[in-house]
Amino acid sequence: MTDNNDPLIRRRTVLLGTGATAAALTVAAAGTNKLTTTENGAGRTAPVAATAVCTLTKELTEGPYYLDGALVRADLTEGKPGIPLKLTLTVVDNSTCAPLNRALVELWHSDALGEYSGFVGNNGHQEPDNGTFLRGGVLTGSDGIARITTIYPGWYRGRCIHFHAKVHTNVTLTSDGSFSGGQELHTGQLFVDEAITAAVARVSPYSTNTVPRTTLAQDGIYGNGGAAAGLMTVTGSTTAGYTGSLTLGIDQS
Repeated sequence: MTDNNDPLIRRRTVLLGTGATAAALTVAAAGTNKLTTTENGAGRTAPVAATAVCTLTKELTEGPYYLDGALVRADLTEGKPGIPLKLTLTVVDNSTCAPLNRALVELWHSDALGEYSGFVGNNGHQEPDNGTFLRGGVLTGSDGIARITTIYPGWYRGRCIHFHAKVHTNVTLTSDGSFSGGQELHTGQLFVDEAITAAVARVSPYSTNTVPRTTLAQDGIYGNGGAAAGLMTVTGSTTAGYTGSLTLGIDQS
């Protein structure tokens, strides 16, 4: 287990408020204009600023498990066991719905047993801890899309299944594979429908986690806000894996 007091593990201060604006959004169109994607990029339609309506939600707490220095990479798994999950996250300007190019979408979440890298043991399980598994960031393309490969997360005491996310702009890529500088414009969390999590919880290795599971409805941070609160559209199965998507609206001002 990594020593949490190791100076190489650099943390940012936990955000205390949960009511600030500029977070995940849904893009609704007046008519048929909408943003659609497929896994290989075919059939993509850009959001139309003239008709799109961006509904902002509040930001959500960073939580206690953030680490600075995340690697810039599309695959976060590092061989961790779990059900494969491919995410398509689209970043747009909240006032125009125009996609943001080269925004860095950073993601971190627990493994199948509810343990975070850099903090293994906090959920009662002992396993190797290199401080980097299931953490990383991806730069969006000109279409505002960041694609990330990971696994479905497990749960830890007191929280439902969730992912943590940040969006940075104007970052500099560093020689060690990480990033520095830029502006941090969004901190939030992503969620999955409870029916999917219930199915995941019945299969190994998730089923070996004996910590009581908090449902989406019981979670004190989610707030039953649907897509406007970070609820992703997720499809797939426990055998074939899942795909998830969400659009994130960013206030650049």
